[in-house]
Amino acid sequence: MVTSLALAAVVLRTGLRMRARRRYGQRPQAALRRAHIRLAKPAVALVVVGFLGGPISAVFLRDWAPFATLHAWLGLVAAALFVAAALLGLRLERGRSRDVDRHALLGAFAILLGGLAAMAGLILLP
Repeated sequence: MVTSLALAAVVLRTGLRMRARRRYGQRPQAALRRAHIRLAKPAVALVVVGFLGGPISAVFLRDWAPFATLHAWLGLVAAALFVAAALLGLRLERGRSRDVDRHALLGAFAILLGGLAAMAGLILLP
C-alpha cells in the first residue's frame, strides 16, 4: 500500500503543477496531463487492490473481524475517495465534466486519508 500511496502522491504533484499553471493563466502542458492520467490509473487500481486485500487478510490470515479497526474504516473512506476522484477524472478526460476543482479536492482528501490509514495500520503490524 505504501507504494500505491507514493505513486498517488506523484499523481497529486503533477495535478498540482497543472493547477498552478491554470491559476497563473497558462495552459497546462499536454505532457503533464498525459503523465497525470498515465500514472493515476495504475495508482488507483493499486489502491483498490490493496484495500480489497486488507479485509481478506484480516479474516483469512489473522482471524480478525473485518472492519474492526480504525485503520479499516480510514482505508474504506480513502478508497472511496480515490474511486470518486478517478471517476470524476475519467469524466474530465472524456470531456464530460469541467469540475477540476472537485477532482482536485477529492484526490487531495484521498491522499490525506490514505496516509492516515497507513499510520493507523502501523500498530497492526506483527
